Amino acid sequence: MKARRPPRPSGLAALAALRDALRQREREAAEQAARQRAARAEAQRRQRQFADAVGAVTPLPPHGLALPARPRPAPLPRQRELDEQAALAEAMSDEVDIESLLLTDDGLSFRRAGVGTDVVTRLRRGHWSIQAELDLHGLRREEARESLAAFVRGAALRGQRCLRVVHGKGHGSPGRQPVLKGKVQRWLGQSEAVIAFTQASAPLGGAGALIVLLAGRGGASDSGG
Repeated sequence: MKARRPPRPSGLAALAALRDALRQREREAAEQAARQRAARAEAQRRQRQFADAVGAVTPLPPHGLALPARPRPAPLPRQRELDEQAALAEAMSDEVDIESLLLTDDGLSFRRAGVGTDVVTRLRRGHWSIQAELDLHGLRREEARESLAAFVRGAALRGQRCLRVVHGKGHGSPGRQPVLKGKVQRWLGQSEAVIAFTQASAPLGGAGALIVLLAGRGGASDSGG
């Protein structure tokens, strides 16, 4: 015995489905028209409020020109960064004496109070990888101070720990004395972000550069990284 095929939908069923689809479209069109009317009414209400607040105004005639689509600048806190940089630069004074804090064991070094002596040793031996460098060659005193302040501040914001600062050996200076060397030491010693620095090894600049260690994001002063 052969299986019976399911009955095909009649023409009336197809017409009913078409009718339902048309009604659905009509409802959607009516809802959209209602939303547009509500939006126009709201715009007119706001225009009336504006007119009541400022009085009669004369709209400008259309100029017929296409307005260029200009990209909006990124929301970066430029002014805050400039203020922080200026404050840091002002804090780096030439008058502060940190000679008593400098260590002269087997190479010029500095460590802040509370930082273990082993930190300087590890810093000198390259325990931390250098993550950023700054060359101050050719800069005047104020330019060098501002550049160093911005460099240290930027590195701290990026979470960098180990830096290299090149101040030069003074071969091109009057008396062949490094003009910036002592100033860079004073400036770095005043920065709260700096917890230690030491004279670079010969391959990294020797007496013409310093390796600087910054505090970690959590304020750690003697942990490796």
